[in-house]
Amino acid sequence: MADKKATTSTTTVRLRHQYNDKIAAELLKELGLANAHQVPKLEKITLNVGLGKAKDDKKVIAAAENTLTKITGQKPVETVAKKSIANFKLREGNKIGLKVTLRGDKMYEFLDRLVTIVLPRLRDFHGVSRGAFDRQGNFSFGLVDQSVFPELTFDETTTSHGMQAVFTIKCQDPAHARALLEKFGMPFEKENK
Repeated sequence: MADKKATTSTTTVRLRHQYNDKIAAELLKELGLANAHQVPKLEKITLNVGLGKAKDDKKVIAAAENTLTKITGQKPVETVAKKSIANFKLREGNKIGLKVTLRGDKMYEFLDRLVTIVLPRLRDFHGVSRGAFDRQGNFSFGLVDQSVFPELTFDETTTSHGMQAVFTIKCQDPAHARALLEKFGMPFEKENK
């Protein structure tokens, strides 16, 4: 039998390494926390594509699935309608979207690419909203066009669709979550004074 330790990867992702070595200690000191377990921590990133009116179009579903697979390195899960709603011509069990949940190294790799490559490529980008935090400190924002991801070719971006990203952060206060994302390099919009 092969040794299990020999098969695991010894390399760490840049942002995870930075968090463990530097960011966690800085946040503990700057936020005045009493315990290392109170330091805010990124738990998962969930990417969601709602298909909406294109839910019956197989081409759009296939394009969205291909996009999420290439961007995240994971196969997306189909989301289905829980209830039938006549006004939206929606039946219970219809496919209405796709989602991918990233944890561990893939989560940190995606965040690194998002902050260093994708967001700077957005046209007329002035930063992500400071008000996009919920009471628990989770952060969410949307992208209108997926063509800014470098993994996708021009042909794969002809069928345009948006996506939403939700960052689930374990913290005591939304201000702590914002401090964590700022340390990771998330470009927030400037405050109006």
